[in-house]
Amino acid sequence: MEFKNVTAKKKANVYFDGKVVSYTLTFEDGSTKTLGFMQVGDYTFNTGKAEIMEFFSGELTVELPNQKEPLVIHGSATFEVPANSSFTLHVTSMADYCCSFVQ
Repeated sequence: MEFKNVTAKKKANVYFDGKVVSYTLTFEDGSTKTLGFMQVGDYTFNTGKAEIMEFFSGELTVELPNQKEPLVIHGSATFEVPANSSFTLHVTSMADYCCSFVQ
């Protein structure tokens, strides 16, 4: 997959002592996405805007708000996270992802 006509920030977004790293992309219409990589570990993220998370590889379990059962991912998957909430990822195999922020 490839994005065209984007501006990429050179400075990385570094979380959890460097175990999660992403780069911000801004598109011509002003929308933003981050492309990132997660090492094995447990991570809780808080959202401001709603997000669409796409995983391209890895193995992880996702605890989403308002869902009783966790989402289990082996390889690729997409899920949505509501605005002003939090979600927890239990990454058991390194994973790469794209996070789209919903306007």
